[in-house]
Amino acid sequence: MNSIIPIKGAVTYTLTLDPTVWIFDDRRLDLTTYFSTEKAPDDSEEKYLADMGAHWSREIMEGAVFPPTLKTERKFDRKGMMTGTFGMELGPFFKNAEVKPEASEVVFECENGEEHVFSLEEAKTLIFKFSQDGKPITEGGPVHLLLADGSNVDNPIKGVLAIRVQ
Repeated sequence: MNSIIPIKGAVTYTLTLDPTVWIFDDRRLDLTTYFSTEKAPDDSEEKYLADMGAHWSREIMEGAVFPPTLKTERKFDRKGMMTGTFGMELGPFFKNAEVKPEASEVVFECENGEEHVFSLEEAKTLIFKFSQDGKPITEGGPVHLLLADGSNVDNPIKGVLAIRVQ
């Protein structure tokens, strides 16, 4: 089983995804609660402006904050990481690969020779499940492909070998 998944095709940069390191990524999704909680609409520009305003206000009131030290840096939830079920949304990877303007669909190539085709917009919302109960996905892994609404959570697309943008 190869744990590296390339994004290739109509992209400016061919990326290789390594799901074995995503457990430490702040963008990971907790799949035990992700599909059962209601999601607020994402307005990233509005959030950025609010965060920058809060940062600016804190700088004015408290002064500059120095880089983190061992006493102030964020701690990882080791128990949660060792027992959790996690996934990663694919949108940021397509953004980093810089999908070419003529691309309209994404094909997920699987080990059994099957190909699953999604529109580019739908593919950006798909989720790669990379951990089940704190363990990496081995059977049909290294990832399972889940739809954004969670409708295939009990029957995910398995054995993804590559992502081809076309």
